[in-house]
Amino acid sequence: MKKNKISSNEDIYDDYSTQRFPKNKRDPMWKVLMVQIGGFVALSQFMLGAELGYGMNFYHAVLSTILGSVILQFISFGLGLAGQKEGLPTSLLSKWAGFGTIGSAIVGLAFAISLIGWFGIQNSVFAEGVVQILNTITHSSLNYQLIATITGLLVTFSVIFGFKGLSWTTNISIPAFIIVMGFATYNMLKGNSLSHLATMVAPGAAMSMSAGITMVTGNFIVGAIIMPDITRRTKNGRDVFWVCVIGTLVGELGVNIIGVLMAHAIGSKEIMPIIYQLTGALGIALIVLSSVKVNDMNLYSASLNVVNFFRQVFKVTLNRSVMTVITGILGTVLSVIGLIDKFQGFLTLLGVVFPPIAAIMVVDYWILKTDRKILAVSRHKGELPQTSSKLPVMTVIAWIIGILVGQFVTWGVQSINVLFASGLTY
Repeated sequence: MKKNKISSNEDIYDDYSTQRFPKNKRDPMWKVLMVQIGGFVALSQFMLGAELGYGMNFYHAVLSTILGSVILQFISFGLGLAGQKEGLPTSLLSKWAGFGTIGSAIVGLAFAISLIGWFGIQNSVFAEGVVQILNTITHSSLNYQLIATITGLLVTFSVIFGFKGLSWTTNISIPAFIIVMGFATYNMLKGNSLSHLATMVAPGAAMSMSAGITMVTGNFIVGAIIMPDITRRTKNGRDVFWVCVIGTLVGELGVNIIGVLMAHAIGSKEIMPIIYQLTGALGIALIVLSSVKVNDMNLYSASLNVVNFFRQVFKVTLNRSVMTVITGILGTVLSVIGLIDKFQGFLTLLGVVFPPIAAIMVVDYWILKTDRKILAVSRHKGELPQTSSKLPVMTVIAWIIGILVGQFVTWGVQSINVLFASGLTY
């Protein structure tokens, strides 16, 4: 039998992807919080705010954000606290939180696929920014597909060093993003009064509150579910609470409001035209830099989930850095073929498929406590439980019912319906 311990060299590259994270290697709260804020203070969040602002007035867009964020807070904290307590990433935690061996592998693979999609969308924006800057400087027309390929591969290789590399890029890119947002907001308010932007009619086709809330939850539902990937590095439950609350207030609500106002001011939901009009080429350059860190996070978590999938299904332990390269290449291909054009549909799909996973895990770990005893025993020994179910039938049923409710029930809020239907069924 393989030992759970790995060499210090492997620690750096594999990042304890298939083990409990050691308590003596946990990070201070501020360091984990910076990574969490980095996940919100990003182009994808700004894109969501612009989408909401283009189809809603200010009041409805902010209300959609608040309601969607409250839903995510319960999920984020519940799963994040479980991850901190057990020291396990989400895909491994799910094995003893409702999904069993095969189910956890399927969950991990589903996460990896969605995160690769996010990588493709973020890399598309990254590449578009580079193309716009270089075209402005050289007065030529560069090939987007070529630039997207180069940027995708550059980001991929920056993630190989795991969480340490992730923290490094976050420390640079968060200030860059905040500088751009501050400058853009200043220029926006120079030409428009705040009261006018907050009371004007949405410039685009009307969007319903239900659709808005579902987009908000879809935008970060995967991030909420994979919270244990980050919080397993925290030292206590209080740290988890502040990581969840501060991250959401600063990122989800703050960036969304700015995105809504800018969509109203410019009359567009397209990110690069908005940034370019308000900040010029320098703003585009800083936004390009800021997009690196969220794609670091996407590939980091995707690689953890793929490693777990192969270990559970094929009994093969793969190195996380190798999986990072493979998933990064797949995400790059998606950006080259134009996944960004399907952004709204992508968010809606995530808002239906993934909430059942969160509901089942929270109900199983905190209410039913199916495997809490064997987790506690193994935790004291500093190892993983030696037994688990394969794939509970009730889990499959609850997941399917949640998806069907989200797809076919038209009243109420889609994502809330999904959460309650799957949680209560389970």
